[in-house]
Amino acid sequence: MARVRYLGPEPVTVPELGPERVVHPDEVVEVPDARFEGYVCQTTNWEAVEEPRPEETETAAAPLRKTAAKPQKGD
Repeated sequence: MARVRYLGPEPVTVPELGPERVVHPDEVVEVPDARFEGYVCQTTNWEAVEEPRPEETETAAAPLRKTAAKPQKGD
């Protein structure tokens, strides 16, 4: 999870973080990685503390193996 700091002057309720979750000024909270940009784009209210970490997935490309080319017949 990513972390952001609330910069506003008064406490706010942030339902996305839990039912009736109140965030106070200068408080650092964890937010879902997928929603991180939705917080930090509001520069007057939130600032980034810890960005989401890129996750390694099974679909990530495997590193290429270098092998010598085989000689072709007829050359």
